Amino acid sequence: MIYRDFKDIKLSMLGMGNMRLPTIDGDDSKIDKEAAFEIIDYAMKNGINYYDTAWGYHGENSELVVGEALSRYPRESFYLATKFPGYDLSNMPKVKEIFERQLEKCRVDYFDFYLCHNVCEMNIDAYLDEKYGIIDYLLEQKKAGRIKHLGFSAHGSCEVIKRFLDAYGEHMEFCQIQLNYVDMTFQNAKEKIELLSSAGLPIWVMEPLRGGKLCRLKAEEKAVLKALRPEENATSWAFRFLQTIPNVKVILSGMSALSQIKENVEIFKTEKPLSDKEMTALLNMAGDMLKNILPCTACRYCVSHCPKGLDIPNLIDLYNEHSFTGGGFIAPMALMAIPEDKHPSACIGCRSCEKVCPQQIKISEAMKDFNSLLGM
Repeated sequence: MIYRDFKDIKLSMLGMGNMRLPTIDGDDSKIDKEAAFEIIDYAMKNGINYYDTAWGYHGENSELVVGEALSRYPRESFYLATKFPGYDLSNMPKVKEIFERQLEKCRVDYFDFYLCHNVCEMNIDAYLDEKYGIIDYLLEQKKAGRIKHLGFSAHGSCEVIKRFLDAYGEHMEFCQIQLNYVDMTFQNAKEKIELLSSAGLPIWVMEPLRGGKLCRLKAEEKAVLKALRPEENATSWAFRFLQTIPNVKVILSGMSALSQIKENVEIFKTEKPLSDKEMTALLNMAGDMLKNILPCTACRYCVSHCPKGLDIPNLIDLYNEHSFTGGGFIAPMALMAIPEDKHPSACIGCRSCEKVCPQQIKISEAMKDFNSLLGM
């Protein structure tokens, strides 16, 4: 197993995410405990020492199962991470209540790593609102030894991350972001890496395989990679890409089957970073994968011509994300931060925006399709 130094400890570079544990009858809230224990046991046996869970995973049951599974091992043999659920604004006044309950659920006296969960456009103002005292409370727990290391996860923009860092950066020790070779450009991960590096923060990675999408490449995409490394499959390439980024310490993978963890452990037995030639080929391939997204350049000519005052470039970014991913939570979550009268459903199809679009994007059709994909 590859390990990375963090402070005075060594973390397995492959961490176990516990958002996608095996379930019963496809019900996300019903974890197949026996199968989950088997996966965690294999992880422990094969050198994985970092386990990530969260309040909301699996209908609030992930912490319970992970806590029970790890309670069978010496406390010093693993590092446990969980998060304050700021993705739900109703939780903001409940930091003490939730933290105490998390310790109970996870059967521990302290958390090795604790994160402010999902800092984004929807909740940044609440996270920064001093009346909730979230960071103050968490710093008290850190002083008391009940949190060893404090950080945050973010799906938000660089602007949102910067606002959080401006307020609390001196207290943060690491940041968890969505990072893979597609999102280097698609979600501006390259800019986020630079921002975090300038702040002196190491990176934890979530969605390294984009929910498995990067394991299921087209034949022509596989051929590009096979020509460079015949011995490695698509999954390996996604992980090797991340092994190449210097500031990455932990790569979280949600492994829902024993076969998946066996494959991932095998990959992380050796470190094989990409060469410059291989990196260029991979990023070029990622660019080709994104060719069907709408080519908005955010010139904003459209905004000045929209009678409804819609932030069209932002809506197109969210539409591209939702379309490429085939659903997911990022676009719906981001829309929660936008007034309903500025949603794609507010588009009246007048096409005034299209008359001034340099890229000749059929914006009204995109907004209609976006609305349909959202089930509105």
